[in-house]
Amino acid sequence: MDSKVRFKLNGEHVTMTADPLRRLIDVLRDDLGLTGTKEGCGEGECGACSVLMDGRLANSCLLPLAAVEGKEIVTIEGFRKTKRFELLKECFTEEGAVQCGFCTPGMVLAAEALLSADPHPNERAVRDGISGNLCRCTGYSSIVAAILAASKRGEGLW
Repeated sequence: MDSKVRFKLNGEHVTMTADPLRRLIDVLRDDLGLTGTKEGCGEGECGACSVLMDGRLANSCLLPLAAVEGKEIVTIEGFRKTKRFELLKECFTEEGAVQCGFCTPGMVLAAEALLSADPHPNERAVRDGISGNLCRCTGYSSIVAAILAASKRGEGLW
């Protein structure tokens, strides 16, 4: 049975009537056209479907729509409008931390969640912060370097 779900998405209030058990990733991609959120494993293991829920990293493939009631969701489409995204994009590019791009939206949101909680992480904290996000192309050294560079250059942003 469908129910009404209200949440904030990328700064906008959303009210949907839908199956409350429907996965958030399906609502984002199929109903709302936000295709930056990717489905990789569908089991919460790869991080390609990462979104921010109330500022914390969450796997949208595991979230039923009912779980976002009253929450604030940020997808890569919403985050890319920020200065923080611009700095992360610049650092990811400079460090060669992007190849195929499939994992990149989730990885960037993982970096945002990490830097919001700890603006000056060390390498171990960065590795822990992105541990739920898989990348098969670049390996992790360039991604870690990009996040550390953003931390150093982003004084006052986080």
